[in-house]
Amino acid sequence: MNSNTVSFLKENIHYYTQGKGRCIVLLHGFLGSSEIWKKIVPILSKSYKVVCIDLPGHGKSDCLGYAHSMELMADAVFAVLKKLRIKKCVMVGHSMGGYVTLAFAKKYPEYLKGFCLFHSTAHPDSEEKKKDRNRAIKIVRNNPRLFIKPMIKNLFAKRNIKYLTDEIKFATDIALKTPVQGIIAALIGMRDRPSYISVLSDANYPIMMIIGKQDNVLPYNVLLEQCELIKEKHCLFLEYDGHFGMLENPNATGIAIRQFARKCFNK
Repeated sequence: MNSNTVSFLKENIHYYTQGKGRCIVLLHGFLGSSEIWKKIVPILSKSYKVVCIDLPGHGKSDCLGYAHSMELMADAVFAVLKKLRIKKCVMVGHSMGGYVTLAFAKKYPEYLKGFCLFHSTAHPDSEEKKKDRNRAIKIVRNNPRLFIKPMIKNLFAKRNIKYLTDEIKFATDIALKTPVQGIIAALIGMRDRPSYISVLSDANYPIMMIIGKQDNVLPYNVLLEQCELIKEKHCLFLEYDGHFGMLENPNATGIAIRQFARKCFNK
């Protein structure tokens, strides 16, 4: 594993790479970091060069300001790819990382052979969800632990909570390292993001959606409707898992991403 940073807007964006060959980029979700992929990377790096990036304000990457829009984070991702001289990749975005992937696809489509929305949506926040983000910002300013611990637990399917105590602790520990400024900047960016539905419907390359049927955050039926908009769709349905497929079902998700990448690069 090779760990490094790239300078972006006079701040450091951290990333690491593992493996050789054609490139798969992994983008974590809100309150995550590149560490969250540790069970997936070994599956992918046998066949591909895997690039895991800490998005701004998360992991070892610096905060860039008061708000981190999805477009700003996509630009940070592009800075990493530019440094690594990567011209084509398959991008995988988990949750918020999916929003960043969609923003990247809109700004830099020529760099993608395909992408995967891993428990993510192309829809913007509803008005109710925006209110939830604002409430979360107030809580985080006062006591981030009160927000983080229940939120992370809610991302796992209810049936998995008693079996995956180590995984829940692992995800919670990563989340608790996220600075308050990084949490708030991401909440604002997610709250204010636009619709990316046209990115799904207009793309002429393969798009994969990984959907947890027990996801407490994103309704299964809404994501299924989005699948139908994709011209060349690939869908993985996780019958018993929630919003954390890389921890709840790493083998199934890792193998599915590897197979999807092969199809993208063979086109």
